[in-house]
Amino acid sequence: MDWFGLLYNGTALLGQGAAHLIFMSRLTGKRVKLRHFTVYELALCLVDALSVRLGLDEAPPIAAGVLALYAVSRFWLGNQGPISWLGAVLAFYVSQLSFGLLNSVEVAVFPRLVGSPLLYGVLAVALVAYFALCALCYRGIRKLLAWTEDSPTPQVGLLLFPGLFFFAAELYILRTAYSSIPAVLPPGEAVRQAALLALQAMGLGALLCTLYAYRQLCRGVAAQGELRAVTQAAQAQKIYLAEARLRYERTRAFRHDVKNHLSVLDGLLAAGRAEEGRAYLKKLKAASEGLSLPCQTGSPVVDILLGEKLGLAEDIPWEVSLTLPSPCGVDEFDLCVIFANALDNALAACRQAPGDRFLRVSGRRQGAFYLLIFENACADAALPPEGTGLPNIRAVAEKYRGAVLAEREGSRFTLSVLLDIS
Repeated sequence: MDWFGLLYNGTALLGQGAAHLIFMSRLTGKRVKLRHFTVYELALCLVDALSVRLGLDEAPPIAAGVLALYAVSRFWLGNQGPISWLGAVLAFYVSQLSFGLLNSVEVAVFPRLVGSPLLYGVLAVALVAYFALCALCYRGIRKLLAWTEDSPTPQVGLLLFPGLFFFAAELYILRTAYSSIPAVLPPGEAVRQAALLALQAMGLGALLCTLYAYRQLCRGVAAQGELRAVTQAAQAQKIYLAEARLRYERTRAFRHDVKNHLSVLDGLLAAGRAEEGRAYLKKLKAASEGLSLPCQTGSPVVDILLGEKLGLAEDIPWEVSLTLPSPCGVDEFDLCVIFANALDNALAACRQAPGDRFLRVSGRRQGAFYLLIFENACADAALPPEGTGLPNIRAVAEKYRGAVLAEREGSRFTLSVLLDIS
């Protein structure tokens, strides 16, 4: 039995370590290499050997294992601290929970097989069932948590506290209820084990419900962000429509009066009053220029938007080198979101820049993609935290299978937005 027990415990320990790292890898999206498995497995074996030699109970080696898994995730895989702690706690919680659930069954079965060759087969089946139960629990947790590094769930560290609570409760149950398996089941033991089995299953259900509620909360936060973006874009659209109506009314009034203006000009020239005619023509030219937009990009909506935003530039020199393709492939509503937020941020940064100020907007086609570039002066200091503008731009870029890159070099800030226009 000694050789079988050594093989059984070694397989369980190595399989448990592999399950921990695979769960952490799938949870965070980081690839685990062979050296990670080797070091972590050696750490678990060392902790297990020391705990046996020193006669420690289960708590210290489990705590050491959690720290080892956290260290691998945090410093080798490069994951953030909160998700590393949460992943390590959940990994060991599932291991102990699966062990406790199977123990409730083993207590009722094993005493009847003591001394029987069937005991070895039952133990092997129990080990396979243990890993299968761990894999099932890990899969459920990963689906409910749905954490990604590019779009991390907000305040994921708050889940650490309920995770620790469920973990501590499970360790207490294991320590008090499964310290030893009696050779003969006392009266009422089967009922007690069934109650413990139900209690642990309820603990797992409570954890999964907590993760589900958290996921729904994250979706609500994301929906609120999208609603703010839509509201902001809708407000911008109202402003641009009002500007378009105003320009239309001015143009209609000018066209209505242009015949009179031409008659006056014709009368001045016919009377030989050339100087007065030139002065009148100059005024007429100024009036007509006031009806035109400062930029022609190929999109009337973007032209109006640029006219309004650049009209607020005051003493900030600006330059626009942009011709949008026709058809563009990007909805004008989404273009408003990009340009309105990018220009608002650029103007705000220029006003805080101590030196020369500038604002440049350019664009060029790259195959099936179109690249928008916004460059502006900024203060040579740490960038402020993101507000709603940049996330709104990023959401539009993701909608069109693109990307956003924001970078600062000294007193120059560059925002690049890549959009799929195919």
